Amino acid sequence: MKTDQVIHPHPVKSKPHDEQLTVVEHESKAVQSVQRYLRRTDLSGNGTLTQEERLAYGLGWLGIGLGLMELLVPQRMAKIIGAPQGHEGLIRVMGLREIASSVGILGERKPASAMWSRVAGDALDLALLGAAFASSRSNRNRLAASIVSVFGATMMDIMVAQQLSRGIETRNGTIPVTAALIIDRPPDELYRHWRTLGNLPQFMKHVEQIEVKDDRRSHWVAQGPAGSTVEWDAEITDDRPNEYISWQSVESATVEHAGSVRFEPAAGGRGTLVTVTLRYRPLLGTVGAAIGSWFAEDPTQTVKMDLRRFKQVMETGDVITTVGQPAGRAQSMSRKYDNAVRR
Repeated sequence: MKTDQVIHPHPVKSKPHDEQLTVVEHESKAVQSVQRYLRRTDLSGNGTLTQEERLAYGLGWLGIGLGLMELLVPQRMAKIIGAPQGHEGLIRVMGLREIASSVGILGERKPASAMWSRVAGDALDLALLGAAFASSRSNRNRLAASIVSVFGATMMDIMVAQQLSRGIETRNGTIPVTAALIIDRPPDELYRHWRTLGNLPQFMKHVEQIEVKDDRRSHWVAQGPAGSTVEWDAEITDDRPNEYISWQSVESATVEHAGSVRFEPAAGGRGTLVTVTLRYRPLLGTVGAAIGSWFAEDPTQTVKMDLRRFKQVMETGDVITTVGQPAGRAQSMSRKYDNAVRR
């Protein structure tokens, strides 16, 4: 789904006025074709591509096509984006860079580094488009449209690169998260504390309030990206005392969310192994997940930190933080502690 190059629209020869289209408009049909292809086949050969990987590979295939256009018809590409004539050699060089970047993406199973290389190329494209404004022979209206298109493509590339680097794996629109931790307390005690849903905001950082409606249903209020608030109703779907609790958002909820927590005696009588599994569908799918991660921790690290706080509550009676101390950081634990949890 590439909307990424300075000079990367797909020229359509059937209608002369198509040359007036922006880069994004030229690429929209190609994006749809690549999406259809990726739904039919899996480049890894085993049907395990995440949505982030599909996006990256789609961008890679589009990049090869656009790079070939820059190599083969540089004059036409210059006309489409509004650049002055006489820079065909530079356009061909940019085409080679585009192809090389795309081959790097398609050649990796987890193409995070290749996607960041592509982002660097986007920055160069934006710089060249900006420099083209200095020429009196440029079509500045087309250049402005091209800059907007390339900026949008850059944001898409950053989103995909960031998600791949974080290890986010969205499948069928949902993000699965699993975290486990041994807590030095018996299963029945941990179960009772968790089952009393009003206790969860003690250690779930982004949960502000839980209103218990009855034995099964509850209303959740949580922090969203950029200071927003999200609310939903949830119900317990399975409850095995001292062993297991599962829940999910109700059908009409704005947030699709499901999860479970399991309490198992740890080996050697060393407490209880607590395993949390979550599945949630962010608003706007993969794009929504990426936007959310720009304003907050990624979901896996969030759950790990919540479990650490649960451990502290159960073992010490409180969450240990450095808030209020000279070296403290608001709403966080010590930096060394954060780093230890992320390993």
